[in-house]
Amino acid sequence: MALISRSVNAFGVPGLEVIGYEDWARQCQHEFTNKLLKRVHHEGARIVSSTPSRILFKTRETAEGVDGTRNHCLEVLIEKESDGMWRVTQERILPDEEVAFDQHKTQ
Repeated sequence: MALISRSVNAFGVPGLEVIGYEDWARQCQHEFTNKLLKRVHHEGARIVSSTPSRILFKTRETAEGVDGTRNHCLEVLIEKESDGMWRVTQERILPDEEVAFDQHKTQ
């Protein structure tokens, strides 16, 4: 959780409007304590925009759990916070239509 900002907002989680830091931390604690998550990896990161203190990128995340594997595309905003650390401040699970549109643009 050291790489997640305390002011983080996560969007696009089915059944939930927005997830904040406390919800994210609680979910991670549950998954790690109960050994529900085997591995998470990201591939194909593509920077959408950047400034000296912010980077917005899209990536594909694969989460391998004891109940199977989930794949989804994410849009992630990382920001350099006042302590000099880069942390995730926003994450959005991309809807299938947006992923298809992005793939069409790059072909």
